[in-house]
Amino acid sequence: MTDVEEELEHHRVALTGYCYRMLGSGFEAEDAVQETFVRAWRTYDPARGGLRPWLFHLATNVCFDMLRGPQRRARAMDLGPAATPGDALGEPLPESRWVQPVPDARVLDPAELAVTRETIRLAFVAALQHLPPRQRAVLILRDVLKWSAAETATLLSTTVASVNSTLQRARAKLPPAGEADETVDESLLARYVSAFERYDVTALVALLHEDATSSMPPFAWWLRGREHIRTVLTAAAASGDAPCAGSRLLPARANGSPAFGQYLNGEPFALVVLDVAGGRIAGETTYLDPGLFPFFGLPMSFAAPLRTG
Repeated sequence: MTDVEEELEHHRVALTGYCYRMLGSGFEAEDAVQETFVRAWRTYDPARGGLRPWLFHLATNVCFDMLRGPQRRARAMDLGPAATPGDALGEPLPESRWVQPVPDARVLDPAELAVTRETIRLAFVAALQHLPPRQRAVLILRDVLKWSAAETATLLSTTVASVNSTLQRARAKLPPAGEADETVDESLLARYVSAFERYDVTALVALLHEDATSSMPPFAWWLRGREHIRTVLTAAAASGDAPCAGSRLLPARANGSPAFGQYLNGEPFALVVLDVAGGRIAGETTYLDPGLFPFFGLPMSFAAPLRTG
């Protein structure tokens, strides 16, 4: 690896985190970073300044190009009201409609103190997608990455006054993303895994926040409330049609949150991302996409004895 390649790699995680917040997709973020590196190879001139600002300038332009379409990525909760138990799932929506999960290791740099887990959570990234691309970039640069107004103005080829005005508008438009626990009780996760794998509805529901949400991209169908979730799980068990019964879970990390690869009959089935708040599970997003498993370093087959504890 050449010195230039090593220097570019030094910025990969920070750039991927920035592009992910801009685009709402880990795969697209990595594509954007690769394109940024290609442009940097062609255009970087040390006489014009440091490499880091130039890389973020290029990455911003790449993201702007990728965001020219009219449709934004979202969570199920952004697309319509909660379903009622018994409602049909409906038709699946294309991948391009969803805020996608991303592995922590690809976007969270332990050395970057300005970047916290809170700013990579699914709810925050989904909230960012409500903003126009330029406002999104300014808010991420100023409030997440802690760039100064002058640095941001230089990157965007504008004025400090314009940056401050744009930031004010972005903050006013940004929907509240909710709070999550900074640290998660490992015993809570252990109880969740045990209840999930045994399909113990009573034990599983007992771990949920009263106002918990449950969603399953690519379907816009979602539930709000512990009792509605209990009703759906109980009905599935009673009918003998409980597709998650007999699952096995392998731990992962996604968006600063605990996550699990879910396997059925030893085959990858879904990636489950949890939001934990107040010592309970406040949200469960189940991505029915086995194609995410390699991205998260999860094996494409897994068989293990059922946990009984």
